Amino acid sequence: MVDVHTPIQRSRNMAAIKGKNTKPELIIRKELHRLGFRYRLHYSALPGSPDLVFPKYKAVILINGCFWHKHECHMFKWPENNAEFWRAKIEKNCIRDSKNSDYFVAQGWRSLVIWECAIKGKMKIPIDQVIESTALWLSSESKNKEIPVVI
Repeated sequence: MVDVHTPIQRSRNMAAIKGKNTKPELIIRKELHRLGFRYRLHYSALPGSPDLVFPKYKAVILINGCFWHKHECHMFKWPENNAEFWRAKIEKNCIRDSKNSDYFVAQGWRSLVIWECAIKGKMKIPIDQVIESTALWLSSESKNKEIPVVI
């Protein structure tokens, strides 16, 4: 399929995509704060500056976009235009995610990945269930987890 935008328009669109304070992130933050959980935002002392860091629980939450982190769900599709560039970029993101995850484990941090498709899209989970699952995970001794789990 041919891109409907000119290269300049596409560049502007892609440059406007935020990495911090995204809508899914704001929803999760607001609800966890309402439940009494306190956290640090985008803590740069940890690799990847996790979206939410809970020092009290030695836990991090990463709210990942399905496209940028190559989630195996209906929201991820390899771009047809400039395919080589996108494949390299997305694969590099995945390698970085894996290194960061290994670091968290080695340093005794627990990590939770909340995927974008859990919050929006045709397979979304009711937000109260996502928050309940997240709160239970934070309060537990459970190590690493993903929402949703892809089978």
